[in-house]
Amino acid sequence: MPNTYDYMRISTEEERGLQKFSRQEKALHKYANEHNIEFLLEFKEDKSGKNFEDRKEWQKLESILQPGDTVIFKDVSRFTREAERGYSKYMELLNKGIELIFLDNQSISTPYIKQLLNVAKKQNLIAKTSLESTVKLLLLVELDRAEQERLTTSKRIKDGIAASAKKSGRPAGKLDKMTDELYHDIHNYLSDRSVKQSDLMRKHGLSRNTLKKYIALVADGKVHN
Repeated sequence: MPNTYDYMRISTEEERGLQKFSRQEKALHKYANEHNIEFLLEFKEDKSGKNFEDRKEWQKLESILQPGDTVIFKDVSRFTREAERGYSKYMELLNKGIELIFLDNQSISTPYIKQLLNVAKKQNLIAKTSLESTVKLLLLVELDRAEQERLTTSKRIKDGIAASAKKSGRPAGKLDKMTDELYHDIHNYLSDRSVKQSDLMRKHGLSRNTLKKYIALVADGKVHN
């Protein structure tokens, strides 16, 4: 009998445990309730999405997957942040009969992709080749977007450090209120741990402890922009 699993991932490069899985859990459990799905097992890990080999929980999950099984993610970036390897792994799992559901990226969930590929099989050679190429492009565009978001966010934070150094600074650890810029940077940090705490500390003139307090406030939803 086919089984359904969910997979959640966050990534850090510094201290662990500051970001919760609550957003992913809420979305996945809501989807399960609405579709009368029961997850056989839930997999969570705090690891970069740059590859699959270093992710122990992913390796455990992949080792037990059988044809017909389903894995549900909140979005494609939980699956991977690397376009080329991500595409190869996606096609490998698709060809094994594994269903991949991305709640925020339904256009590249395997049920929809398989529909397109089945239509392609019924076409003449030219139409078939064209549609198959379109499907590949669709997958690569979404996977590349996830990768570029990570790179762009990291660069923006680093660029902000240089700009802030030219401004009259305030003592480290002092901040009168949560600024929109700080909120936005922390929000990006929580969703993409390629952004480092040290970058945020230098950019906003904060001590590590003060930054941790603001991160906790944003993660718990106690402050909003």
